[in-house]
Amino acid sequence: MPYPSTESSTFIVNDTSLPMKTKNVNFLTIGELAKSADVHIETIRFYQRRGLLAEPKKPMGGIRHYGEADSARIRFIKSAQRLGFNLDEVQQLLSLDDGTQCHEASKIAQQKLVEVRDKLADLQHIETTLTKLLHECGQGDGKICCPIINSLQG
Repeated sequence: MPYPSTESSTFIVNDTSLPMKTKNVNFLTIGELAKSADVHIETIRFYQRRGLLAEPKKPMGGIRHYGEADSARIRFIKSAQRLGFNLDEVQQLLSLDDGTQCHEASKIAQQKLVEVRDKLADLQHIETTLTKLLHECGQGDGKICCPIINSLQG
């Protein structure tokens, strides 16, 4: 039976109250890291090629190990992407991740907000145009050219 140690390993007590060793989060394989961060392995490799995530050294005859900091970094990247930041912008934000450069992070976010508002204005214009075309299409008696097709050809 394994004994609890003073190392950083985690133990879980099962139904019989015997300690069971679980995976140490500082020794994750790439597959385990991908699962913990809810991404594919190829996403991790892509982030490494882009310089967003460091690739750990491979011990002789062994496999690379990742830690909780790597998982947290991937979650940071994915959170930033959900807010609309592209990977170049994510790279900039990662360079500010010590949290002391709020002004710089704010400038990046402000620029993103301008882009989002521009996209919203474009989408509202598209909505207005489509609504008008659909209304015109419903008004036709079938004897005139379809307003939707006509507008796309013109």
